[in-house]
Amino acid sequence: MCGRFTLLIPGEELAENFGLTSAPTLAPRYNIAPTQPVATVRLNTDTGVRELTHMHWGLIPFWAKDPSIGSRMINARSETAAEKPAFRAAFKYRRCIIPASGYYEWQKQNGSKQPFYIHHRDGEPLGLAGLWEHWQSADGSEIESCTILTTSPNALMATLHNRMPVILEPADYDVWLRSDGQHEDELHHLLRPADDDMLGAHPVSTFVNRPQNDAPECVAPLVEE
Repeated sequence: MCGRFTLLIPGEELAENFGLTSAPTLAPRYNIAPTQPVATVRLNTDTGVRELTHMHWGLIPFWAKDPSIGSRMINARSETAAEKPAFRAAFKYRRCIIPASGYYEWQKQNGSKQPFYIHHRDGEPLGLAGLWEHWQSADGSEIESCTILTTSPNALMATLHNRMPVILEPADYDVWLRSDGQHEDELHHLLRPADDDMLGAHPVSTFVNRPQNDAPECVAPLVEE
């Protein structure tokens, strides 16, 4: 799964890597957690231009009566998202990219869980495949929310967990963001594990376990005492 991640990319670099027309102003985030707002890139259907917006992390289906359901939908299995009632409309028409610098996973060790920070070996940003949805309550209030797609692990991640987020290649961003609903057959080959040599990982302090802790210490390599 993907339950925490970081976004430490300067606005200019984010705009260049994700094809935005202007550089956003974003503070570094070292410990992004479910139900928090996350930066997402999607295609503006009116202009055809990529835009960055913030959404609630935890997809709320448009048909949901209670938005709290989103807290259970921070991830969607890529193998079944196109058929699941909660995700199929978004899979067809509302795909997005969730920029990240890295993400965390917890490995079971001797009855406890050791957090690891996973990142691109070359320091490049990661484009996580996501879906987004628009929800409106009976009183007219609106929420835009998103989920991160997951897939089977590559060789590195298999040592830590049995799932990993779908990481898109930059060359595939255009195909993923198209919202015409007519090319689903082109999407499924994108929903694969990252190449085995793409990512690196290092253990970090349990400081990251608390979502309230949002500081550089979250990603610092663990020093053995």
